[in-house]
Amino acid sequence: MRSLLKQIADLSRHAQTRHLVAIAGAPGSGKSTLADQLADALRAAGQSVSVVPMDGFHLDNAILQARGMLHRKGAPETFDAAGFARMIDALTQRQDVVIPTFDRARDIAIAGARIVPADADVIVVEGNYLLFDDPAWSPLADLWSLSVRLDVPFDVLRARLVQRWLDNGYDAEAAVQKAEGNDLANARRILDHALNADVVLTSEDIAARP
Repeated sequence: MRSLLKQIADLSRHAQTRHLVAIAGAPGSGKSTLADQLADALRAAGQSVSVVPMDGFHLDNAILQARGMLHRKGAPETFDAAGFARMIDALTQRQDVVIPTFDRARDIAIAGARIVPADADVIVVEGNYLLFDDPAWSPLADLWSLSVRLDVPFDVLRARLVQRWLDNGYDAEAAVQKAEGNDLANARRILDHALNADVVLTSEDIAARP
């Protein structure tokens, strides 16, 4: 982890530009936790950092219902990939950028909920499909100053995803159904169609705090 922090610090030291660091991986791989840890460590070192999750670009449930895709929410086709790409392109510039967020409790995206300030030196972007080999998503790979993929064993992902639904109030049978019926199908696609990353972190790497 210290090596990753040094790589990000070196980017900022050697160029007067904003840098986008992608944290990609399957559902349950620990992207949000790692993104927050990195941001905290970089701020402690005097860097101006913003964390930008991909989840604000979930399509609304009404759209997914109309398309017969609500049961597959979280699949690559259930995001506004084009809108996300436009935001990422804007984030490469030194300007304030208004971004949406995702309210997990209400299961909705909220437009215009945050501003990434122009003075942010490093943007840590985290999401499932940041390194996904698909026409709608793969062009993003050219925009990352540094890309990181989390490599977590499938059985570990399964246990975490089942626990996630248990923590959200589902009984054991329903939690397994939610995880296996959708989350793990998405995880398998991500693993099978992953683009190369500059850095690959294993479960052991991720467990070690920066």
